[in-house]
Amino acid sequence: MCRWVGYFGGAIRPEELLYKAEHSLIHQSQSSNFYENGLNGDGLGLGWYGSRKEPGIYRNATPAWGDRNLQEISRQVESPLFLAHIRAATGTPVQESNCHPFRYKEWLFVHNGYVADYKKVRRDLLLAVAPELFDNIDGTTDSELLFYLALTFGLADDPLRGLERMAGFVEEVGLRHGITNPLQMTLGLSDGKRLYAVRYASGEVVNSLFVSENMDAIRALYPERERLHHMQSDARTVVSEPLIKLPGAWLEVPTSTALVVQPGHFEMKPFAPVAPASA
Repeated sequence: MCRWVGYFGGAIRPEELLYKAEHSLIHQSQSSNFYENGLNGDGLGLGWYGSRKEPGIYRNATPAWGDRNLQEISRQVESPLFLAHIRAATGTPVQESNCHPFRYKEWLFVHNGYVADYKKVRRDLLLAVAPELFDNIDGTTDSELLFYLALTFGLADDPLRGLERMAGFVEEVGLRHGITNPLQMTLGLSDGKRLYAVRYASGEVVNSLFVSENMDAIRALYPERERLHHMQSDARTVVSEPLIKLPGAWLEVPTSTALVVQPGHFEMKPFAPVAPASA
């Protein structure tokens, strides 16, 4: 399974989470604690927000641990909001266009999981994408298609509702094809103003997702950790698996839950797929 990290708070260099943490994203690319194969070597990506409305992205189909360009970018760029992803392919080619994050206008999207029996349902899912969005699909992954389905079903106006409609539609199509558990996903999403995340699966097995605790509380628990001192009080990090082993520093996101992180405010909401009427 893929691994990803999302950050929202005061501006930091992405290298702090990608390289410098004890169990950083790059470390996870070679030795994941939650993924039995342990390796995520099928590509990488970093998307970040700066002075422009549209985020910047860097993607490469090489293993993350050997990419010097990612290391250079992440140690120079400073951003208050970014998403990074390392890929473990689930049946589609290892190529740059299949690497996350996916971008559409101001939106960034990352995904860990899969659409079950993707080849069987791919045509039905593709035909549901709005015609005005279709030409933006650049790769062949189920992940990118989930993004454009969510955009089709209203993500730009109501992000969580758009994601619920996307999930409901994928489940409806899957069940129509006799697939018992059609969808497995943790999602990261941003429009540059908020960071959203979702943990959901059709069946009982659900991929892991964690969010960092309040930074003031973490600093009170671990005052000797100097690297925590410059983080803003309302900064939050959302991760596939914890970046550091600090008891009390991480909250496991419950199944069927969405997160919304914005300046000065953090909340969890129920996530319930619903088949869109337009489908």
